[in-house]
Amino acid sequence: MSETTFLSDAFDPSGLVAAERLSSMLHITRGELAATLGLSRDAVSKSARLGRPATQARLRDMVEILNRVRPWAGSAQQAFAWYRSQPLPSFGDQTAEALVREGRANVVRRYLDRIATGGYA
Repeated sequence: MSETTFLSDAFDPSGLVAAERLSSMLHITRGELAATLGLSRDAVSKSARLGRPATQARLRDMVEILNRVRPWAGSAQQAFAWYRSQPLPSFGDQTAEALVREGRANVVRRYLDRIATGGYA
């Protein structure tokens, strides 16, 4: 699965992140996906809530981060394991998951930019 394929496979034809498709790709339930994002299960299960901008923003943040990590992690599942468990020293050892839950995906993106260019973590 190429980077582009992973990113594009997470979206439905209307351009929204498809929670069921994403959870299937990561081999987790929609409930686990919701918990990972700090959202209620209804936010990723009910179509009216899934389409809300705040829900889609959180899903897009996660997909973008996983897509950037996947090439060096080896697979989508390994990128997800990194996302959930790797402490980031620059942020008091919080994980990417914790930062995204707090609405701080931008700092994870900057962190990934910095390490991609050979900067220190």
